[in-house]
Amino acid sequence: MTRAILSLGGNLGDRYAHLRTAVHGLGEAVVLTSGVYETPPWGDAEQPPYLNAVVLVVDPAAAPRQWLDRARALESAAGRVRDPQRRFGPRTLDVDVIAVWQEDGTPVCQDDPELTLPHPRAHQRAFVLKPWLDLQPYAQLPGHGWVTDLLTTNALAADVAALSPRPDLPLESDP
Repeated sequence: MTRAILSLGGNLGDRYAHLRTAVHGLGEAVVLTSGVYETPPWGDAEQPPYLNAVVLVVDPAAAPRQWLDRARALESAAGRVRDPQRRFGPRTLDVDVIAVWQEDGTPVCQDDPELTLPHPRAHQRAFVLKPWLDLQPYAQLPGHGWVTDLLTTNALAADVAALSPRPDLPLESDP
């Protein structure tokens, strides 16, 4: 059994529908969903704002690579097209595997070209950390420490201030 934190985001098309469809597509694996946040683009400012959320998922049979496979399938179903010239460019849906834990609570740490765990830039992304904190107030990002501490660093202060909660856009595992 593994549990994982997945980050969901998108800024093209019906952003909210893409998030809802992703949560629905994860089905019974979804244990908790965060609130939705509207966020400025990260890494490439010339694009529309994003909607972002985080989900906690559990699956008795899922290996870490299977979470990545599910993420890519959800992106594909949402019509995501990867532009190699714009790594952080606009997208209908982006699903990142942030962290994975084994059944005994041990974090999975791996440096693989396909899937690095924990996500190598998660500690720099307020749009991942703040929604995650909604789900788990005592969350720790393996190798980086407490999520609350990461969010209070000077490096993330402006990003945290730019997050806009969207309580009008609830995410639930049932459509």
